Amino acid sequence: MNALLKIISYPFSVLFYLLFGITILVFHPVQWVCFNWFGYTAHKKSVDCFNWTLLRCLNVLGTTFHVDINPKIPRNVPIIIVSNHQSMWDISPLSWYLRKYHPKFISKVELGKGIPSVSYNLRHGGSILIDRKNPRQAIVELVKFSKYLQKFKRSGVIFPEGTRSKTGIPKPFRRTGLQTLFKKIPDGYVVPVTINNSWKLQRRGMFPIQLGVRLEIIAHPAIKIADFDIEMLIDKVEETITSKIHK
Repeated sequence: MNALLKIISYPFSVLFYLLFGITILVFHPVQWVCFNWFGYTAHKKSVDCFNWTLLRCLNVLGTTFHVDINPKIPRNVPIIIVSNHQSMWDISPLSWYLRKYHPKFISKVELGKGIPSVSYNLRHGGSILIDRKNPRQAIVELVKFSKYLQKFKRSGVIFPEGTRSKTGIPKPFRRTGLQTLFKKIPDGYVVPVTINNSWKLQRRGMFPIQLGVRLEIIAHPAIKIADFDIEMLIDKVEETITSKIHK
């Protein structure tokens, strides 16, 4: 059965990448028009539609989504969404299912150019681009990001493992980014998020993509930053996230 599914995954992966390519090409000018002619709100709606469409592309592969979001996550406050990271396909589900919190991403600088729609949104949608080879630049950007989140009461998404886990097994958190954000947004909240199974989409690399993956997202209860010592808070967030990862 596994051999048959692998064979079938080849044509479905071709179809997926065709639809994916069309989606990023179509939404790039849509984003440009929305951002330059109508401003933030219109651009945000176009990005929401973009991410919804990417999820439908994943459905072509038999991918399903099980999402459990705590209903008591506060609104109109700055939020740090801290998540484990298993594949590039984590981004669209987080963006869509947490869209009412206006999630912005901390991303590596290489993604800021060359990818239609994706790069444009990272540059103009409120996210920041970090040069991982330049710690000083990273800190400066994180401080600016903190001010942005506080001013507009939006959420920032950080993957503190630093890189994707290719097997789903979580890597130890790198603390510098979390320490900076928590120090600069003491009146904010942290929402730990656990992602399961998205690594299976890239089990064989970028091609073929595995069929029938059930991707799971759990957004845990929000934690007020001011209620904890920063190091204790990081420990608590990491423990909360990893406790729900399927081993």
